[in-house]
Amino acid sequence: MEVILREEVPNLGTVGDVVKVKPGFARNYLLPRGLAVVADHRNVRDLEHQKRLLGQKRERDRQAAQAAAQKFNNLRLTIKARAGEEGKLFGSVTNIDIEKALGEHGFTVDRRSIRLEEPIKSLGEHAVPVHLGVGVDARVTVIVEPEA
Repeated sequence: MEVILREEVPNLGTVGDVVKVKPGFARNYLLPRGLAVVADHRNVRDLEHQKRLLGQKRERDRQAAQAAAQKFNNLRLTIKARAGEEGKLFGSVTNIDIEKALGEHGFTVDRRSIRLEEPIKSLGEHAVPVHLGVGVDARVTVIVEPEA
């Protein structure tokens, strides 16, 4: 059975994909939850129209994300943390701390968009990648300083 996905479904496809699934999966899971519609002639025609609109929206979102990335690349955040004599932190600076610091500067970013491989555990300057969506990433400079 062919269906058109209305939402992104993990391991199956993204919005607007026409995928072939087993009838039971479509009938019992995808269709009742509104994740997909049956791929008949009328729905395929509507899909083409929606894809055009979605393409325009994605382009607007990408341009907005690139404009935000310019601001993020120039941003330097200072975070105070308790540290020992050798510059090691007693705790660590996580993406939640960075999210709060970004919020203080007027930026709203989901903490899952802050791509720290591991928490920051030392003083100094660190480049932190931030995913802004639609294939646009930025780097925020985080400066970790000891508390007085």
